[in-house]
Amino acid sequence: MQFDQLKRRDFVALLGGATIWPSIAHAQVRPIVGLVSIGATPAEPANFGPFLAQMKELGYVEGQNVIFDRRFAAGDDSLIDGFVADLVRERADIIVATGTRELIATKRATSSIPIVTFAHPDPVGTGFAGSLSRPGSNVTGLTTMDLELYGKRVELLKQVVPRLDRVGVLVSTRQPIYKIGSSWAKKLELDVRSLGIALDIVEADENNLDSQLATLANGRAQGLVVTSDGVFVAKGRALAEGAMKHRLPSIFVFREQVRAGGLLAYAASIADLSRRAAFFVDRILKGGKPADLPIEQPTKFELVINLNTSKTLGLDMPPVLLAAADEVIE
Repeated sequence: MQFDQLKRRDFVALLGGATIWPSIAHAQVRPIVGLVSIGATPAEPANFGPFLAQMKELGYVEGQNVIFDRRFAAGDDSLIDGFVADLVRERADIIVATGTRELIATKRATSSIPIVTFAHPDPVGTGFAGSLSRPGSNVTGLTTMDLELYGKRVELLKQVVPRLDRVGVLVSTRQPIYKIGSSWAKKLELDVRSLGIALDIVEADENNLDSQLATLANGRAQGLVVTSDGVFVAKGRALAEGAMKHRLPSIFVFREQVRAGGLLAYAASIADLSRRAAFFVDRILKGGKPADLPIEQPTKFELVINLNTSKTLGLDMPPVLLAAADEVIE
């Protein structure tokens, strides 16, 4: 791969750069698209699966007219800074970064390489873009609008657990958006107060998941909300098993976490956002500038239910939820 990249760089320099080469797609080269994710693994592209499938449908064949440089951390977020530094050093043409911490690391490393994100809850509020309609920076893509959905998740959990009056919320120690005492936490407390529900928010990382779940259960929590974070995606099975062990009906963000044994998931369809991210990459490879490409909001939301988990916990799933579900795991 290094020899291919060297030939390409030298050839670009020989021809005189951008004045003779107006866009990547019109040149006989293989652009490098870096893929950065905390939650994905080398064996399982996770949220990148739909993106890669859509890129193929758009005519990008890996190894022929594009190189996908996968940097998947399998839950070890300490690798992300090094991954991004490598991609910048290799002069990747575009970097696709999934969530908040991946985007932070990528934006910190480069202000010139185009960055596409598709699993960030609030790129404008966190300062990565000037506005949705005109980002004005090297960041574009899609937002999950996840900040708006946590009250709805507690409401869904209460439909399954009618006696629910206290819910535990698990946040990552290294997640900058979902923090104890933050504006997000205060808004969530207000949102669920009308439901007669109190919150216990605890921080956790990959080393103390079970003990923190035990803390919530011992504090009389009757349900569990797991916030969005790459480590929690990678540790989805451990979280699901821990929630079952401590008898905590759980609601997650990603369907993969429910397939791993969680009870519910509700969020913007990450598969749909991932697929749509491919069109941003395509437009940039054809000469589009991220600063001018409006950030899109989700158009599809999905509810996923694991009936096996509900039976194990002795819960009756309301028929109205089953009817509304996009996927039911039996």
